[in-house]
Amino acid sequence: MTIVRISDTPLDLAAHLSAVDSPRSGAVVTFIGQVRDHDPEAVGPVTMLEYSAHPSAEEVLRGLVSRITPPDTLVAVSHRVGTLQVGDLAMIVCVSSAHRQEAYDTSRTLVEAIKAELPVWKKQHHGDGEHTWVGLS
Repeated sequence: MTIVRISDTPLDLAAHLSAVDSPRSGAVVTFIGQVRDHDPEAVGPVTMLEYSAHPSAEEVLRGLVSRITPPDTLVAVSHRVGTLQVGDLAMIVCVSSAHRQEAYDTSRTLVEAIKAELPVWKKQHHGDGEHTWVGLS
């Protein structure tokens, strides 16, 4: 089962790992993006994030996976939307392949493409009650 989705419910790491499980794979690379309590550009602590996505976001995500994933490589990827607290998982990318270098390269390329191209924006809430938007051009 392939997982490529935008989700408004908590992400399940075990389900992502199961989706890329294969006897052909000798390497599994997992990236977890989680909400942290700070940002170098924020004044004070970050208390929570609110992610929103364009209606085409899941289609865009499928296109990225299709474009980036080499043959015989499995990918499971999800990005959260909605309100997330510090420590919540915002993104999971699991990649399995026969060799570690291909799994590492695919994971890094996919994560960077998601950050650059996926139409998802976050409203970052700060401890002083202020907020900033990240990802809006």
